[in-house]
Amino acid sequence: MIVSGSTSQAFSAALADTTGRDLAAVEYDRFPDGELQATVPEFSGEHCVVVGSTASSDAHLELLQLQDAVREAGAREVTTVLPYMGYARQDRAFSAGEPVSARAVARAISTGTDRVLTVNPHETGVCDFFTVPADPVDAAGRLAEPLPDDLADPLFLSPDEGAIDLATTARNAYGRGATDYFEKERDYDTGAVEVEPSDAAVADRDVVLVDDIVATGSTMSESVDVLTDRDATRVFVTCVHPMLAAAARTKLERAGTTAVFGTDTIERSVSAVSAAPAVADRL
Repeated sequence: MIVSGSTSQAFSAALADTTGRDLAAVEYDRFPDGELQATVPEFSGEHCVVVGSTASSDAHLELLQLQDAVREAGAREVTTVLPYMGYARQDRAFSAGEPVSARAVARAISTGTDRVLTVNPHETGVCDFFTVPADPVDAAGRLAEPLPDDLADPLFLSPDEGAIDLATTARNAYGRGATDYFEKERDYDTGAVEVEPSDAAVADRDVVLVDDIVATGSTMSESVDVLTDRDATRVFVTCVHPMLAAAARTKLERAGTTAVFGTDTIERSVSAVSAAPAVADRL
C-alpha cells in the first residue's frame, strides 16, 4: 500500500498507477496550537511505501508521523520514498559549529523505515547518512518526454560539470543530440555565481538546459542569457526538482526561456512529467 504525504499526492497517485499498488486514504490535520497530525485511518497490509517530498519543515514532520502511523497500524516493512529530499544540499559543515543538516534529517527519517529511495539528491553521498539501506534514483531520463519532437540539432547542456551526467541521461532518453556544460564558479562569501560559456557552438540550435534542481533561478537564467546572446534558436529549461522559489519563474521568462519542464518530485505548474516510473523500477 502507498501512503502519501500532502506534498506528494500527484506523485503518489502516479506511483500507485505504475505499480498497481493500492493508494491509502490519508488525513492531514492541524491543531489550533499549530501542531500537525497525519493519519492513515484505513491502512492494511504488511509492506507500506510512504511517499513524501520534504521541501519544508512541516513536510519533514508529516513524513515522520506517517511512518509512525503505519507502524502503529501493523506494517512490518516500510519503504520511504523521498521524491525530493530537503536539506540535501547542506551535506557538509563549512565552519565550526555548523550542522550537517542532511545527516540530521537522514538519521531522523531512518528511525521509522527499513529502506529509503531518494530521487536525484544533489549529492548521492547523502545516502550514506541514512542508517538504513538508502539508494538514489535517477529520474533525469524522464525530462526528455515533454520536449518537442522537432528539436533542431539539439544540445543538452548542464549548468556545470557536476550535472553533465543528467544532461547525458536526458539526451540518451531523447535519442539524439550532443552534450556539454557551462563552467560555474560560486563565491561562498557573497553567494554570487559567475557562469562562463562552454566552447560548444549554439547558434541556430535548440538548447536544452538540464539540472537536478532550479531553486532561485539565478544561475539558470544567466545561462539562458548567455545562450540567447549566442543566437540559440530556442532554450528549454528542464530540471528534476522544480523548486522555483521566489521570483525564479519570472527570471527565466525575462531571460528568454522558451519553456520550463520539471517532474512532479516537487509539484508545480511546470511538472510536465512524473518521476514515479523511475522509482517504480526500484521498488
